[in-house]
This record gives sequence, structure tokens and C-alpha cells, in this order.
Amino acid sequence: MNEIRKSPVNSLGYQFIPKNYLPRGKNEYWLRDQQNKSAAKHRQLTAAEIEALVRNRNTSDDWNQLLVSDAFTPELVQDCKFFGLIRIGKLEPYYLEFHDLRRPVGLYNSTIISSDFGDNVVIDNVNYLSHYIVGNDVMIVNTNELTTSEHAKFGNGILKEGEPESVRIRLEVCNENGGRSIIPFDGMLPGDAWLWSRFRDNSALQKKLEEFTEKKFDKFRGYYGKIGDRTVIKNCKIIKDVLIGSDAYLKGANKLKNLTINSSAAEKTQIGEGCELVNGIIGNGCRIFYGVKAVRFILASQSQLKYGARLINSYLGNNSTISCCEVLNSLIFPAHEQHHNNSFLCAALVMGQSNMAAGATIGSNHNSRSPDGELIAGRGFWPGLCVSLKHNSKFASFNILAKGDYPSELNIPFPFSLVSNDTAKDELVIMPAYWFLHNMYALARNSWKYMDRDKRSDRTQLLECDFLAPDSINEMITSLAIFEEACGLAYSQQLKDGKKYSAKDFAVIGKKLLESRNPVIEQLDIYVSGIENSERNVRLIKVQQAYMIFKELVNYYAVKQIIRDIADSTAKNLESWLEGLPARLPFNNWVNMGGQIMQESALEDLIGNITKGKIKDWEAVHSFYRKQGENYAGDILAFSLAALKQVSGISIKKIDKTQFKNLLTQSVVTREWMTKGIYESRAKDYSNPFRKMVYQNGKEMDIVTGSLQQNSFINQEIKALENFKQETSALITRFKL
Repeated sequence: MNEIRKSPVNSLGYQFIPKNYLPRGKNEYWLRDQQNKSAAKHRQLTAAEIEALVRNRNTSDDWNQLLVSDAFTPELVQDCKFFGLIRIGKLEPYYLEFHDLRRPVGLYNSTIISSDFGDNVVIDNVNYLSHYIVGNDVMIVNTNELTTSEHAKFGNGILKEGEPESVRIRLEVCNENGGRSIIPFDGMLPGDAWLWSRFRDNSALQKKLEEFTEKKFDKFRGYYGKIGDRTVIKNCKIIKDVLIGSDAYLKGANKLKNLTINSSAAEKTQIGEGCELVNGIIGNGCRIFYGVKAVRFILASQSQLKYGARLINSYLGNNSTISCCEVLNSLIFPAHEQHHNNSFLCAALVMGQSNMAAGATIGSNHNSRSPDGELIAGRGFWPGLCVSLKHNSKFASFNILAKGDYPSELNIPFPFSLVSNDTAKDELVIMPAYWFLHNMYALARNSWKYMDRDKRSDRTQLLECDFLAPDSINEMITSLAIFEEACGLAYSQQLKDGKKYSAKDFAVIGKKLLESRNPVIEQLDIYVSGIENSERNVRLIKVQQAYMIFKELVNYYAVKQIIRDIADSTAKNLESWLEGLPARLPFNNWVNMGGQIMQESALEDLIGNITKGKIKDWEAVHSFYRKQGENYAGDILAFSLAALKQVSGISIKKIDKTQFKNLLTQSVVTREWMTKGIYESRAKDYSNPFRKMVYQNGKEMDIVTGSLQQNSFINQEIKALENFKQETSALITRFKL
């Protein structure tokens, strides 16, 4: 049976904070007055103003509780019911206009309970407006319910005084069983979510992170909802316990409950028709419209949810777009794209710059006795059309999966790979370095695109968008060792000499074959183990090409960092620059922490400082991110030089002028074939007869698809190649090489 409570009508709008939760010496407005600093500027109504209000069919339980500014015009308040303490700013004879919505300034046809209003607001046909602080020039039109409860938390996973732990909101990211759940808070960055969701065995860390979150808020009851200046709300049904920033635009939403909606004049947030959003935090500059359903979520700044998307128990990173699909229990780093109605992402950690095709099912999470599987995908994860994956699976950076069902768990350590099924041979086939061999245009363009589209105003975390970065370099170096051992094993098996070889022997044999580019490699069946949890073979193809490309790219990456560092230095010759290098150049492992790449040793220091109490709050954690971003250029220089030594045996401290010049010259060759690959992989689309057959002629094709010669990205890369040549030439001249 529904419990309908009856109370005296003259108590409506009062006793917002229950007496047992009201601090001693405070009245029920003490938090409201802190939230609204202009409250002291109001005065009581004059007798003439009360008479005008009554004449305009307004009512109040106590006219003494309706306070106004000196520029109050009572004729601009009509057909309203007031209860509790009401404070109204300037009402002047203007009308406000926004996107063809025009309404006169004033309060009309509304029931208003214990709320404050800034200057020149439009409140028209709001059936129930309770306990809100409304900013200047705000328009609220045709809204059913706009209310705040005394225990409102505005999407943050905190508890108010007297509340049990069971009411706390948690995001159950990465795993459906809740074992990696995190407590959401306004301002949570992707790195925060990742840090909290990992290291579950470190109870001291987990406890500290929860304490950090609790410290950001108090437990007092009685905070009012707020609506920032110039926000427009129209044709919405239910808005409850929602904080709304300035310049937001809410139109036609069905239900918005327990939310923080960040918005500003520079980064406006919009929420549109048919949306139902509950228990969430929305960053600045977000767009959410057309039937979106989101529950227990964080949407980081400059991201979009569109066209019926469903986002549940998930964190979506900055600069991302999800449309028409379902995402559950996932932690997604910045720059994720998922646009199609029938794609499904569940229980996943996706590390950004990712794109999911139509029909992709990532992944099957009921292949054990409990829904506790997980998937981890490095940067640049591209599952193709109708790809179906099984938990648990793990992928290196920039893996693309060809259309098909992958019925067994996968662990793909090779970056830049094409993964496919050979159904005729019943084999899993992996082509490392696929992007460099066959689709350089898409790889390079996406790195540029994600950088170009980063519209964040808060850049606390330095996002890495280049496909060549410490994470992918680490993976390439790991792959080289696997290639060597796999080739040595395949060659030894072909020899059938009866000798017993160790894994080390295989690696020596394989390295010799690969370094010498022995033609026999093309005749080998090269298989690897530990990649798929099945009995079928896993075949590597184009290993020789991948081996040489990976080595060449490690060298090229080092030269890029060298050129950048020298350009910022005052060194006049090679010797003086070498003297300025760090004494130690360790080869470190790196981690992707919310789209920010940092050394594993730095992460370990962060965790240690948190557990020891040296880092005391989330603000200090964010300062750590900023510091790592400031140090990033120097850190990757040292790392790239260590990687250069590991792969090519070149010790930068012992390098002579001839070797240094050769490095520079070879880097130009590398950049040339990369730029050529960008052009040629796109040019194939213009020469393919099956692409051309739908056009009357080449001119029509150019009009529809754009001319190859006028492709702005290709021309940009050609220009970048020329600049790179000039930089290397200038360096050779500067150092007299």
C-alpha cells in the first residue's frame, strides 16, 4: 500500500532539513545561504506590491516570506502559488529569446516552493518547482517537476548523515560481479577510475581512495539544487536532485535524477528529447539526445550519447561518441567511437582511440559459472563487423579484428595486428604490422583526428594520441622476441635434425634468420602458442616484414624524440648535447592510465605515496598527473634512447657523428615510406574498379568522395614530411655531421 502522509498546508516549504539532522545553532536555510551569496540583497514586499500580486491571481502562505530585489516588478508575476521562503531577483520588462523560444521575463502559471531566483528569469508553466537556486537569465518553460530532496547527492557516490551503506551509488566497471566497483564523484578523471578499479589486492590503496572521495564532500543534509546562469530548460518531465551548470540546454527530457550536469559558457552541455538519465555525472560540453538511457554512469567532458544509446554502470572517457548501442559495466578511455544500433560492449576496459563496428559483441560474459569475465583492449582497438569475442580476452594496441566469431579466449600481444579466422584450415591468423603494410592512411589519420578533436578545457591528464608511444613501443619490442623464437622453432621443426633445442636456442636461430632476411622464412609455417585458449593452430604471417618494420619504427621513434629535444636545447654540437643527457637511460615498462601514458615506476611511486599518506586527496593525485605530463617529453626521450639500444644495439652515449648522421638519414627514409603508405592506401580507393563502378565518371567520383589530390590530410602529411626533412638537414648542418 502506498504511504500517503498528511501534514498541515502551512508547513509546506518549511522544515526542509529534519530537526535531528540540523546542526546546533543553524536554521534550515544555512546551506542555502552558503550556496546563494546574493540572498542578503533582498527585501520584503510593499503593501502595493502584495496587492498587485494578489490582483494577478498569485497566492502565498505568508507574503512576508516572499523577498524581492529593488528592481522587482510585481506585474511580471502571474498565476503562481508560493510556499515557504521565496527570494526573487530583478524582474524587468524584457523578453528572453533562445533558439526561437521567446518568453517575457517573469514567473507565470507555476507552483514554487522555497526557492531562490536570480535576475530576469523566465519561469512559465512549471507545475512543481521546489528547493532550487536559479541563476540569472534562466528560462524554465513547460516542465512538470523540478525538485530537490534534503538528502540530494547530485550523482556523487556519497552518504548523507544517517544513511546506510546500502544506498551508496557505485559504478560496477570492468566486471559485472561488482568486484571492481568504484565510487563516482564530480571531477573523476579516467585515470582516477582506472587506478581505483585495479589493484584490488591493495586494501590500503582502496581504503585511501574511498577516504579521498569522502573528503571532497560533507555529510550535511539540506543542499539545494542549482541552475546556472543562462541555462534553458523546456518541455521536460521530471528533474530531481540535479545540479546544472551555466549555459546548459535541456529540452524534452523524460527523467533526470540524481545528476551533476557540468556546463559553462565555453563548454555548453545539451540534453535532448526522450532522455532518461539517473545516478550520473556529466562533464562540460557533452551532448545527450534522442532517447538515451543512462544509469550509474560518468560521461567525461566533450562526449556524446545519441540515438537511443544505453550506458549503464560505465565510465565513458572524454571526446567519445556512443550511438544506438548498449554499453554495460565498462571503463572506456578517451576517444572511443561506437555508432551502430546492434553493437554490444560489456565488462571491458577499453583504453581509447577505439572504434566498434556494427554487430560487434564484446563480449560473451556467461562462459563460466558466474558473469565475472573481463576484456582488456589497448589503444586503437577496432573489432570489425559482427565480431563476437569471448571473455576473458586481452589485446595489444591497435589491433583490428576481421569479421567473424572468435569462440575462445584470446591474448594477442602483437600491436598493429590484423586478427582473422581461416575457416578452411581452422586456424587463427595474425598479421602483425598490418596497418603499416596495408592501411597507413587510417592509422595516421586517426591519430591526427583524435588530437585535433580534443576540445577539453581541463587538460589535467596529457592524452597520448600518437600511434607510436611508449606503450606501443614496449609491445613491439616484446613482439620482436616472440617473432625470433617462433621463427627459430619453425625452422628447427622443418630441419628435423633430431637435436633438442631450448627456447633460447630457438630465439638465437630465429634472430639470425630474420636479421639476414633469409628467404627460407617465407616457406615456414610459423605458429605461436598461448594466444588462443583452443586446440587449433595460431599462425603468424608476414613475420619478416613485421620484424623489420618494428625495428625500424623503434629507431624512428628515438630519432623523433632526439630532434625535438635538440630543437629545444642550446647545444651547438653533438658532444654538448650528449653531455646534457641523463646519466641513466633505463628501459622501463609503461602503463596507459586513463589515456595518459606514464612509467610503471611512476605509478608505483603514486600508489606508495597514497598508501603512506604523503598524497592526501584527489587534488594531489591530479597534481601528480600534471607533473607527469610536464615530465613526459624528457621521460620518453630517455625511454626511446634505451629502446634504441635494446633493439639496434646503439648506445647513444657512445655514438659517433657518422652513426648519428646515419640514424637521421634512415629516419627520413622511414618517414618517406610512411607518407607514401598514407597516400597509396587511400589511392587504392580511387583505382579500385568496384569502387568506381557506382559513379558515371572520375569527375563525379571526385565530387562525391573528394579529390585524392585535394585530400587535406594527405597534403598535410606531405607537408609534414618536407618539414621533417628540413629539420634533419638543419640538424646535420648545425652539428656539422
